Amino acid sequence: MKNKEPLILVVVVAFSLLVYLLVETYAHSVMHKHVDSQNFEYKDLPPVTKTGDIRNGKVLVTGAGACIGCHSIESEGIAANIDVVSAAAIYGVNPPDLSDVGVLYETKFLANLIKNPTHALNVEHKFDTSKGQMHPMVAFYGAGGDIDQEVADMVAYLKSIAISIDDLTPKMAYENACGRCHSMAYESWTEIGQTPKFKNKINELAYEIKTLKYQDSLKAYMGKLPPDLSMYYRSRSESFLSTFVEDPQSHLKGTAMPRVGVTAEVFDKLYEHMADSADTKRAERDAIGKNVMIYIIIFAIFAFLWKKQVWRDLK
Repeated sequence: MKNKEPLILVVVVAFSLLVYLLVETYAHSVMHKHVDSQNFEYKDLPPVTKTGDIRNGKVLVTGAGACIGCHSIESEGIAANIDVVSAAAIYGVNPPDLSDVGVLYETKFLANLIKNPTHALNVEHKFDTSKGQMHPMVAFYGAGGDIDQEVADMVAYLKSIAISIDDLTPKMAYENACGRCHSMAYESWTEIGQTPKFKNKINELAYEIKTLKYQDSLKAYMGKLPPDLSMYYRSRSESFLSTFVEDPQSHLKGTAMPRVGVTAEVFDKLYEHMADSADTKRAERDAIGKNVMIYIIIFAIFAFLWKKQVWRDLK
């Protein structure tokens, strides 16, 4: 009887490859559809066309603009009015400190965020004013002058007090842009800040209670608790993460996650921090890899010279 095992093997392999190529390709296109990057340009937002006045911007931000009613500006010595847990209970999430928003966020995003938060954040599907669904951040309607000029002034002031992009560390970028909604357990970061080192259990439990209360407010605001990002560097591609941060709706229509509004340079820092969390031996491995390559090159040179010396007498 003719051996049919090779034929069966060929059929099984061909069928497996066909199923894999069809099913995997389809599943990937559905679950991880390709989204073209906009290079963090936010083309749907109108640009800032006026030159801002820093002094008037400070007056507006700290006065008529009412920004410090909800936000702290620690670099200017202006503390938050309430603690983070109470703030989250009121607004759903703790409002960010404004010290470095001028370097974190793209200029026209920041201007539009002041003027029309729901549109800038791309959450108009979640906050429909016609249905009484108001965004917790109140829009700035002007202080009696040219509103576009006033917004430009406020943006100019916020940019003037921010640190430079070179001084913004990856950790700072993450904590300011993402850290109020996303924990990072591998970095001991919770939604309310860096987890302290506790000397006794009662203080540790008190901190955990504060974190849980904050998370309850965040879940009510977002619909679910945003995921911990410790391993997202490994589980998602850089393209997916950048386009998701740039516009969450492009990947997950109807999501409650707002558009973050960071610049391309700031995203690179966010991504670097995520890499540091998910791959703690990255720098050490790279250093060892370079040393190994140097050793291999030196060894190859000596091996070649030794080979020439040995074979020279055998010709």
